Amino acid sequence: MSFLEWASLASVVLFGAMSPGPSLAVVLGATLRNGAPAGIAAGLAHGLGVALYAVAVVSGLAVLIIASPALFTGLQWAGALFLVYLGIQSLRSRGGALSTDEGGKSQHPAVQGFSVAFLNPKLAIFFLALFSQFLDDAASLGDKALMVITMGVVDAGWYCSVSLLMSRPAVLPKLRRAERTINQAFGVVLIALAVRIILATP
Repeated sequence: MSFLEWASLASVVLFGAMSPGPSLAVVLGATLRNGAPAGIAAGLAHGLGVALYAVAVVSGLAVLIIASPALFTGLQWAGALFLVYLGIQSLRSRGGALSTDEGGKSQHPAVQGFSVAFLNPKLAIFFLALFSQFLDDAASLGDKALMVITMGVVDAGWYCSVSLLMSRPAVLPKLRRAERTINQAFGVVLIALAVRIILATP
């Protein structure tokens, strides 16, 4: 893989990660509640989930997922229900630092970050479409490994950067003063996304 091809792949992955969605809401929510360490944990775990889908694509497993309507639909429903769960958690938040932890009962940010990526089978379709532009029968194991690593590192790097930016002293206190409102908005967005997924599922 040439440097130009790699840069093109990394750019597409970065723009995909930058698009607003449930992943961003999860990372921002974790940062808001528990600061940069929690947001970074969610971002790194999300990158791991993305990298696993990338592995599935280069190994051919993604084709099986997409070819099995029952498996694909099951993953979509699981992802939608997980978003509903996260949305309800946000709506129930009373505001205040660590308010959604409820004595440690809520999921670890890393679990949330990984789950919101892993329970999104549309990533498999995205990666199949993207990788088809860069992979061929002659692709070496090194090229495949580079693509997987690029996917995971770029994705995790973006969300970790967002967490670090939002946790700066000039930003985080302002966000926490509006925590209840932000949590309510996150909850509505996550549930709306879940409803859209459910309605679009055959």
